[in-house]
Amino acid sequence: MKNSLKLGSPFGIGVYVHWTFALLPLWVIMVTTSHGFGLPAALGAIVFVCAVFGCVVLHELGHSLSARRYGIPTRSITLLPIGGVAQLERMPTNPKQGLVIAVAGPLVNVAIAGFLSVFAYAFGLFGTITGLGVTATFATVSGLVLNLIAANIILVLFNMVPAFPMDGGRVFRALLAMKKGFLPATEIAAKLGKILAAAIGIYAVFWIQQPFLAVLAVFVWFAGQAELRHARYIHRQSQPIVDVDMDGDGNGFAKVEVLPPDHPVSRRFVVKWPR
Repeated sequence: MKNSLKLGSPFGIGVYVHWTFALLPLWVIMVTTSHGFGLPAALGAIVFVCAVFGCVVLHELGHSLSARRYGIPTRSITLLPIGGVAQLERMPTNPKQGLVIAVAGPLVNVAIAGFLSVFAYAFGLFGTITGLGVTATFATVSGLVLNLIAANIILVLFNMVPAFPMDGGRVFRALLAMKKGFLPATEIAAKLGKILAAAIGIYAVFWIQQPFLAVLAVFVWFAGQAELRHARYIHRQSQPIVDVDMDGDGNGFAKVEVLPPDHPVSRRFVVKWPR
């Protein structure tokens, strides 16, 4: 892919890292050193970030492999500083398929957190926790494992926020589509996603001063709009085509696309046939 470095092809799916990802370790080093931590702490934090994005790759593979089950291949998985993106060949319009594909990713993080919790319990790593914090740093095995457990739990909770096109938004769209249909459900989910993206962006900028969260909010806003446009295109393509004999002589049939009643063109023009 353009501006990306290929890391590998697990299960035949290309995994790429975008060049902007290089900004993330630089930001980690800047933050750790500005707080008075030394080089070992900075390197430990970078290892932790790489481990988290390893979990993100597994998350996206969960989406991709569940989509493959329904005959939907994945073009690629790309890692960005704000997370990972799996590019499917097509959008699942079946609500049940969309629901399964959406929840597959978070379920992978649940499995990772569960496995690491068993590991931590077996080796007594939970003894390093005091109060609500982890006493060990990222540079220790216990600190790395315990913080990875916390990170996967956070990934599940954050991804399930119903901000379309995040996983929670896709789950919301799939459940809504079972009642209202694919396009109306997408429009409602996209509107809710824009509201939540705006709220997250304002919170990130004015309350906690987190630039990456603000960038994520902007990404959610525009990605939701792009997917809504694609859903409208799919809906138009699925409309029936009829043959109309314009002059009644049996020749020269014209192809006419039947637009849905809620289409903007349908609302603007009314055709009156002669009697």
